[in-house]
Amino acid sequence: MTRMTKPANTCHDFQANVRENLVRHYSILDIASKFQETNARVNRALFRAVTDCGCITINASKQVLPDDCSFEDVRNHIQSHLTGQLCENCREVLEAEMGQNLFYLTGMCNALGLSLNEIIVKESQRINTLGIFHLR
Repeated sequence: MTRMTKPANTCHDFQANVRENLVRHYSILDIASKFQETNARVNRALFRAVTDCGCITINASKQVLPDDCSFEDVRNHIQSHLTGQLCENCREVLEAEMGQNLFYLTGMCNALGLSLNEIIVKESQRINTLGIFHLR
């Protein structure tokens, strides 16, 4: 019999879903290594979108800021180095790889007794408090 589940709509639901379904790689060592592995897979999927598909391109060079550029105006002068948009296939692959990465990040939260939602809320508050001065 197939078990019907509703999609995880909140961090709490997602974290509970991961807690219930993370069985094979339950050791913190396994979780940490799988998190790192999935991070590499996200990067590989991004690079393949550039090198195999070509739906996006990366044209990276030194970020040049005018001498009179204020700190608040930096965002108007820096670039992402990306051009184009992800095609449907590359988008699906990247979303799947990022989902796996998020799964293992959440598994790490569970193993350490941390709340993913609380981490997101605290980081959001930190960003809101510091604004552009959070330097990320």
